[in-house]
Amino acid sequence: MTEQITRCCWANQTPLEAEYHDSEWGVPCKDDKVLFEFLILEAAQAGLSWRTVLEKRQGYRHYYKDFDVQQVANFTPEYLAQMLQDPAIVRNKLKVNGSVKNAKIFIQIQQEFGSFAKYLWQFVDNKPLQGKLTSYRDAPVESDVSKAISKDLKKRGMSFVGPTIMYAYMQAVGLVNDHEVSCHCYANAVALGEAFSIK
Repeated sequence: MTEQITRCCWANQTPLEAEYHDSEWGVPCKDDKVLFEFLILEAAQAGLSWRTVLEKRQGYRHYYKDFDVQQVANFTPEYLAQMLQDPAIVRNKLKVNGSVKNAKIFIQIQQEFGSFAKYLWQFVDNKPLQGKLTSYRDAPVESDVSKAISKDLKKRGMSFVGPTIMYAYMQAVGLVNDHEVSCHCYANAVALGEAFSIK
């Protein structure tokens, strides 16, 4: 008999979601490349299921040049038109065009703060927030922090960065640990949070 692993309820639907949940979701991240990737993916997910985005992740890695922000900032209209023909990504013109604008602003933030990570983590005083969810259904869809991040990014000119998208982003990159307390990843996420340093 194989031991049953307890995961957050949302992660039990498919092996793809389970693998993502176990290895990435909620892990505190200070790698700007990964932070940019999830900014693109969370924006793509707006109005769709996260599973849909995970299933298209390889398509995004291909078209977004492995999430090289400098290359994305220089995508041409012709290249964007080519992208929008391929169902390997979410073919939403506003999201795709917005991602190029967001890449340019991401670079501006890197230049201003030294890294996007330093900019982002200041919103939580450089330490992950620790949720204590008994059920993922109790997780908020937005928070004061996600509203603050959203407001600042919008002021800088980004799109698809509303408070709900930003809260999902915070969960994904570990600004908040929203693993259920019964989840096998919860204790590790707490430990990673305690050890986390932006320096």
